[in-house]
This record gives sequence, C-alpha cells and structure tokens, in this order.
Amino acid sequence: MDNGTNQDNNKRTVTKKQLIHHISQEKGIHPNDVRHVIQAFLDKMTECLSEGSRLEFRDFGVFEVVKRKQKIGRNPKNAAVPIIIPARCAVKFTPGKKMRFSIEADLEEIAFK
Repeated sequence: MDNGTNQDNNKRTVTKKQLIHHISQEKGIHPNDVRHVIQAFLDKMTECLSEGSRLEFRDFGVFEVVKRKQKIGRNPKNAAVPIIIPARCAVKFTPGKKMRFSIEADLEEIAFK
C-alpha cells in the first residue's frame, strides 16, 4: 500500500480517495456524495478544457490549454540521432495570488526548521 510519499523527491502524494475521505470527515458528508461531486467537477473541467475554454478560479489559479511547438530532442544513449518531438496540446496551471503566497509562506516555514 502507498505510504503517501513519492520516492523520487520525498513529497507526500494525496490521492482522490484520501481527498474524499478528508472532505467527508471535515464536512460531515457521506463519502459517496463527496465522490460524486468531485468526479462531476473533474469531468466538467476536462470537458471545458477539451473545448478550449480557460478555467479561472479566483485566488486559486487558472487552467488553460496551450500548444507546445514541435521540437528536436536527443536520445542520451545515442545523441547523434535527433528525435522529433511532435507538437501537442498541454494543460497549463498558473497559481493564483492567494495560493502562491500560501505556498511560499509554507516553504519559508519549512526552510527555517
């Protein structure tokens, strides 16, 4: 079972199941109700982004689809042969002011411990 940490960078991972459990406990709502709301929210976000819409949540952040240009990469095992990485669309997230300040404050607090 996952212990909630990412082996590569020792950061904690919160799964959807854990998020549902925490919200259910904090708000006193049945987990299935929380699960349905979260899934509906994620489905609607995916639908809006796939239609090219920009999603803006004040103080939280902005999700938008950006186009990545085609570029040339290199295989580290055979650097002489270039690899063409095709153009693609990607979702970009830009944190809002409140979230950015909260994260920076938390990071500063951790750095001084």
